[in-house]
Amino acid sequence: MILLRVMVLVLWMEGVVYAQGEGEPIPWQQLNQEEQQVLNKFSDRWDQLPPDRQQRLLNGARHWSNMNSDERAQARQRFQQWQQMKPDEQARLRERFDRFRQLPPEQREAIRNARQWFRSLPPARRQELREQWRNMSPEERRAFRRQLRKEYGGQPPQPGPGGPMPHNGQPRQPSRPHP
Repeated sequence: MILLRVMVLVLWMEGVVYAQGEGEPIPWQQLNQEEQQVLNKFSDRWDQLPPDRQQRLLNGARHWSNMNSDERAQARQRFQQWQQMKPDEQARLRERFDRFRQLPPEQREAIRNARQWFRSLPPARRQELREQWRNMSPEERRAFRRQLRKEYGGQPPQPGPGGPMPHNGQPRQPSRPHP
């Protein structure tokens, strides 16, 4: 039961591509043994599920099957965090995810790259950037985003000589706008 919930959350959180339109139903017998095991909770009503839901669940089962133990542990942790969220927080997160899914593929990729870059920073540097962000006014935040896009062309900073990260390994900070 929890495995299925984690799998569905992973699909939702990671932005796995959902099937478009109605499509054709997927017979239960067409699923391989591992897929059937992961989706066992749905076996008794699989044929009544809409084809697009079947496809989403199947995509999730395949994604789950391809995860290593660390990735599965992270997915379980995210699911626990999700369960602890208040309903209004969950609704806001769903809305943000829906907006993300509607972005063009290149923008989604740029966001994923920026997130990966941010997560690669040392924890102290991430905290410093979070505090800097919290202390900015909405206008300063907009200007900061514009400056980042201008300096990095919509891409996260890349390490190495000649890139937007200096030799000390810390990303260059765009100049903060003046009031």
